[in-house]
Amino acid sequence: MVEPHFSSVGKNPTKFFGCELGAQTQFDAKNDRFIVNGSHEANKLQDMLDGFIRKFVLCPECDNPETDLHINAKKQTIGNSCKACGYRGMLDTRHKLCTFILRNPPEDTGSAKKKEKKSKKKDKENGSSDGEASNHNDIDAPDAVDGDDDDQDWGEETTEEAQQRRMEEISAHAKNLTLSEDLEKPLEERVNLFYNFVKQKKEDGAVDSSDKEILAEAERLDVKDTAPLILTELLMDENIRDQIKKYKRHFLRFTHNNKKAQKYLLGGFECLVKLHQAQLLPRVPIVLKDLYDADLLEEDVILAWAEKVSKKYVSKELAKEIHAKAAPFVKWLKEAEEESEGSGADEEEDDNVEVVYSSSARELKVETVKPEKPAEEEDDLDIDAI
Repeated sequence: MVEPHFSSVGKNPTKFFGCELGAQTQFDAKNDRFIVNGSHEANKLQDMLDGFIRKFVLCPECDNPETDLHINAKKQTIGNSCKACGYRGMLDTRHKLCTFILRNPPEDTGSAKKKEKKSKKKDKENGSSDGEASNHNDIDAPDAVDGDDDDQDWGEETTEEAQQRRMEEISAHAKNLTLSEDLEKPLEERVNLFYNFVKQKKEDGAVDSSDKEILAEAERLDVKDTAPLILTELLMDENIRDQIKKYKRHFLRFTHNNKKAQKYLLGGFECLVKLHQAQLLPRVPIVLKDLYDADLLEEDVILAWAEKVSKKYVSKELAKEIHAKAAPFVKWLKEAEEESEGSGADEEEDDNVEVVYSSSARELKVETVKPEKPAEEEDDLDIDAI
């Protein structure tokens, strides 16, 4: 399939907007995030996108988007070729975007490299030591019509359906533009925007597969650290143990190697306990263990949280109750850390110990059990059968 030149350089439409609006632009190609500073009307941006498409995407002969740009950095020229009608010409480089394109040319495709290698080989056979000695046009022939290309069905990609698909791809890039007006809002407003975004995904039934979109929106609004607090409120309830498994990927995108986000996750859990106190308060140690096993909470974050009772999310009295219920798990966590630092003999002795849950006492306790298999195969601690 022939890729349109703009898809490999998503910066071009954004830079075009910046040139037309006289605004600064920012690029985050890794996350497919492009920012135009300032507040601008959507219909004005749409008109500018149409202008970009006319000038840099559509063929001037057949109005087909099957075009490629060819950069000649030495001569500072930009050629344009169409795979649909065979048109070849030069772009007017007076537009400021052309300067940007010349400085940031599209990456060469595999077929272009192949053709360059073939051209050099031909030059060598003709006695020329470099490409300049041979008569080459400023604009290379399109890769798809090269006699030795691998894309034999390139003509099929000029159908109306293929053209429509490419136009949709252009529009998709425009949708990734972020206006920095939101970033200038207070944190509380940005958090509310993120809340409404996730809530809408949930109401549309699309939240399960939207973890990447949710992450992108949090990054756009610069609320990545606080996002777990919102996700906990919207995606979890008294069935939190099942929901941890279901939405593990969503939370990991924020909490992985991010201790601040993990602290907000603990705050969200406290809020859940407040809302479903009868069901969740007795199960605090179990849920914390689930969060720990799912790698959503790190050991040092949990231990630091346990050191201080805070009334940031719930009342002081409830916070004390939550910490009291969490105490058996925190104790187990500390002892597990100490045991892991102990001698080999201590580790062998610990093979006969497991953590179990007493429904009558509603707390974790350590019991000595007889191993059913060799010590080296026994799990150090088992708290999952609760």
